[in-house]
Amino acid sequence: MLTRAFSAVNRSRPSLFRNVWPAQSSLRFVGHLSVKPKSDGEENSVPTTTERLVPEHAVISTFDLFSIGVGPSSSHTVGPMRAAKIFIADLKELDLLEKVRTVKINLYGSLAATGKGHHTPQAILLGLEGSDPETIDTGTIPSRYAAILENKIIMLGGHHRIKYDMDRDMLWRWDQVLKTHPNGMRFSVFGEDGDLLATNEYFSVGGGFVVNEKTKVDENLFYKGVDKSQVHGARLHQLHSLSEPLDDISAPEADQAAGTFEPPYPFDTGDTLLALTKKYNVTIAQIVHDNEKHFGYTDEDIHEKLMRIWQVMDQCIHTGVSTTEQTLPGRLGLRRRAPILYRRLMRGFYPGISSSNNDPAIGMGVTPEAIREPPRDSAGGDTTSDLKLEEKSNTKGRMPEPENVGSKGARVVTNSFGARAPRVVGSFNHALLPMPPRRTVIPAMDFLSCYAIAVNEVNAAGGRIVTSPTNGAAGVIPAVLKYILEFVSDDTEKTIQTFLLTAAAVGMLFKRGSTISAAEGGCQAEVGVACSMASAGFAACMGASPETVLQAAEIGIEHNLGLTCDPIDGLVQVPCIERNSLGAVKAVTAAQLSMASDGVYSVTLDEAIEAMRLTAADMSVKYKETSLSGLATTVKIPLTVPAC
Repeated sequence: MLTRAFSAVNRSRPSLFRNVWPAQSSLRFVGHLSVKPKSDGEENSVPTTTERLVPEHAVISTFDLFSIGVGPSSSHTVGPMRAAKIFIADLKELDLLEKVRTVKINLYGSLAATGKGHHTPQAILLGLEGSDPETIDTGTIPSRYAAILENKIIMLGGHHRIKYDMDRDMLWRWDQVLKTHPNGMRFSVFGEDGDLLATNEYFSVGGGFVVNEKTKVDENLFYKGVDKSQVHGARLHQLHSLSEPLDDISAPEADQAAGTFEPPYPFDTGDTLLALTKKYNVTIAQIVHDNEKHFGYTDEDIHEKLMRIWQVMDQCIHTGVSTTEQTLPGRLGLRRRAPILYRRLMRGFYPGISSSNNDPAIGMGVTPEAIREPPRDSAGGDTTSDLKLEEKSNTKGRMPEPENVGSKGARVVTNSFGARAPRVVGSFNHALLPMPPRRTVIPAMDFLSCYAIAVNEVNAAGGRIVTSPTNGAAGVIPAVLKYILEFVSDDTEKTIQTFLLTAAAVGMLFKRGSTISAAEGGCQAEVGVACSMASAGFAACMGASPETVLQAAEIGIEHNLGLTCDPIDGLVQVPCIERNSLGAVKAVTAAQLSMASDGVYSVTLDEAIEAMRLTAADMSVKYKETSLSGLATTVKIPLTVPAC
């Protein structure tokens, strides 16, 4: 039966895929899945190390780089969920699903080290139940996960009921890293008699992309579809990234295949991208737009998909600034700041949120007290709810303010209106008098920070998010684009398309030339890349030349080189949320610098990308999303490692 199933599937594949499968392996490869023959009792071998393979060009679909998913992590949540669903889909294709009685899950390296804080178990189990990152109802995730743990039952593919014990069936190998990638996972299923039916190893390589070492040709390294029958042929893979030569294909067939999969404007570096813009007198956004047509999209499809991406980004900001939740999930008990930051700006772009006189109208379940602007003191500070929240929530991080600091300090008093007077810190019996407190509003910085924090607080809570290019850095690009739309742009739709397509081109260069995975390159691969992409998008929307746009991208990444990923308690919260805020501000600054430089620069984007790759290679694994050093250890919160 297995042989017939294999043959049927194999005939349905294009000859290009069939001829590059390694025939010498003891495993038979079907789709994504490695099926172990029942007569062979040996364990599945660990993949051997291969040289770093670089595709001939960097072009992938914008809609694979920007994809709608669920928080808090693209590599630890979105990728594992997608991998689990691919595994189930292949079991169905092989008619093995109904024979499964037990499923075993092994997590390795970074996935095991910070997986619990990144919701990796939830993602995998719900993926095994058939859920997809783009369509899953985020509000049901906690209850569904809790039900699996409590009842010790999982519904494979949504209908096949088997027993599942988390303590027994999920193994956390945080001390072991598979050779292909730090984010490794192995799924194995067993039959009634305990015989191994099928097994496969998947690697979440960042941004929600999933690969498999043994079947990487037929895996979604360059696209995010689960069912290949629903994916346009040009998105399935890149011909020039294959590890095996096409010896079995004749020259005419190879040329025909290359022509089929070659985009109209292939580019592999910033220099070749710039050359294309000059040769054809087009912008970077126009090049990416025309390449999307190669993936089977019409002009209307591209417009609709870009608008949908922005709609989810904008809704994420709205959710973040209007939520009534006061803390984020996790042991840190981190307080949400986006709603308060937005109120303090005194001017909102979502109707009703910042109003202090009328009850706001932003949806059901939101009480006026939760979002109404509190009274202000003479220094512009909040005097009621914010202060009470701060006094309650910040006791862990600092001592509460004393009511009287002594004869040489300032006493806390109230004015005739009952409002709290500003507290001046310092001695008045000194030649240098202390500075009185005041608040300065810098609209660009304040709004950028607020927007970015709002997105990443939604992400940290496991909400609906756009991977851009990762979840950990998902706040940078929406924040910069939102700022442009609210303060600069006079053509919303053109701005959205120009920004996202330009940013995507830069993201493609990083994915090809370096990495967008924190487990490989630290936070420079996430917030650093997002900052670079947003810098390019901002400059493009300002009408800058392609050369200036790429220089903005270079400045954006250059000053993020070496940025480490050391999340406290394995949560995508500290320092991730604030880091997105600073990344957004830095992106605008980089774009402004590039536009003011008038073509004068010393470092190219290609050189900066290569520098990032080398820096990532030299960086200690302790700073690559493992929570083994840095802030994750100095804050004295133990590493999240489940009992094995």
